[in-house]
Amino acid sequence: MSHRPLPGRRSVLRGSLAASAALSLPTALGAAPAFARSGRPTAGWGVQAGDVTCDSGLVWVRSDRPARMIVETSATESFRDPHRRNGPLLGPGTDFTGTTRLRGLPSGEQIHYRVLLADPDDPRRTGEPVTGTFRTASAKRRDGVRFVWSGDLAGQGWGINPEFGGYRIYDAMGALDPDFFLCSGDTIYADGPITESVALPDGRTWRNTTTEEKAKVAETLAEFRGNFRYNLLDEKLRAFNARVPSIVQWDDHEVTNNWYPGEILTDSRYTEKRVDVLAARARRAFSEYVPTSTLRRPGGRVHRVQHHGPLLDVFVLDMRTYRNANSPGDQPTDPQGILGREQLEWLERELSRSRAVWKVIASDMPIGLVVPDGTNIEAVAQGDPGKPLGRELQIAELLRFVKHRRITGTVWLTADVHHTSAQHYLPSKAAFTDFEPFWEFVSGPLNAGAFPANALDGTFGPDRVFVKAPTTANVSPADGFQFFGEVDIDGPSGELTVRLREQDGTVLFTQTLQPGLVGQ
Repeated sequence: MSHRPLPGRRSVLRGSLAASAALSLPTALGAAPAFARSGRPTAGWGVQAGDVTCDSGLVWVRSDRPARMIVETSATESFRDPHRRNGPLLGPGTDFTGTTRLRGLPSGEQIHYRVLLADPDDPRRTGEPVTGTFRTASAKRRDGVRFVWSGDLAGQGWGINPEFGGYRIYDAMGALDPDFFLCSGDTIYADGPITESVALPDGRTWRNTTTEEKAKVAETLAEFRGNFRYNLLDEKLRAFNARVPSIVQWDDHEVTNNWYPGEILTDSRYTEKRVDVLAARARRAFSEYVPTSTLRRPGGRVHRVQHHGPLLDVFVLDMRTYRNANSPGDQPTDPQGILGREQLEWLERELSRSRAVWKVIASDMPIGLVVPDGTNIEAVAQGDPGKPLGRELQIAELLRFVKHRRITGTVWLTADVHHTSAQHYLPSKAAFTDFEPFWEFVSGPLNAGAFPANALDGTFGPDRVFVKAPTTANVSPADGFQFFGEVDIDGPSGELTVRLREQDGTVLFTQTLQPGLVGQ
């Protein structure tokens, strides 16, 4: 629906950026950068951008040794008359990662940047610059917004397979020229070791790139950091990062499967059984490798609202940090729920303050799909189609709040369940009826095992309008069922169009929503 041509404003940049990513191969792949200057810092893990607004953005890099981060920006790819910003000193305390905030940028413009790493003892000694680009959010509604979303990367033993083309879904997402990428969690599988090869049911062999840190479940800080570095070994992911900024949330596999605060593991693979200890290490590694300013502050948090001009606010939820223990979910009262009281009140407050046309609720877990954890419930829905119980009570409160405060333009996006689907929630079909109709769209995985569609819970009246999922569990990426979603907000009309796509970009389902409505 966007009035912008789909071929994209970055098309002229892709060749040079892809070449830059290819030349900057990490030494873990056995190749140093082709033009590295001997003895000088190098940035073989590429660059990333995040927290992009109308006038600012956050740039990330990792060095191979102590270095001073320097960022130069320009309105052109030639870097004529660049503006220089000195960033932090990168050292072992952050695993040699760092970010620099770029402020005072023009809205709705392509920003070209390059990161130089300088010897802290001799600033004249710098490594070869690594380039990237992003587009600031436009302050003008007519410019529209386009973004993509998905989740679940390197899960169930399906890692980077060079014979398959690596994480090739990133090429298809990048081809849409999105303003940003919303990663809906499970950014790593810290609990999922990657072996050199996996036998496929038809006799073929899936061959993974492997590393020492991915050979076992992550327990130490070094192992969690290694899990994030593993994904950056993929050339397509690094090239995508260099041209598309991100909004990232976490779910369970950044720590371990289906975790909750206070849990004590019984999994024999772990010597550290305290989930709180593992989660603290995972959170630190996440804050080091994801360009998100809220996590780098003292007492930082994952949940936040990202403003993207007059058309869009993205409300990033954290359904891990504040949840109660997984249970059958049938308790008649549940004040803590899956969000925690403080986060729920924050979300209600920020939704009521938002003046954006569209309010995307980025949920790391689905609302009406039953996600089991053994005999307990992992997500919200617990399979009883009657009145809200357990964690459903918080969602009922939120939906009631949206209705009675007349909050317009809410849309739910999620991943987690390793298939793609569209659910339309209708009070006319629900046991709980004090809400306005809304849509929830599911897309994923990026590169992980695919699974059959989850059962629906009728409490909030979900009507599954579309679904594509395998009939057997843990289908490999070689057999398809890898998905991402696209959201395109047309500036002149304000219409929001969701397209659910396969890993090659093929459109499977399209739904267009109208602006200014509380429910639809």
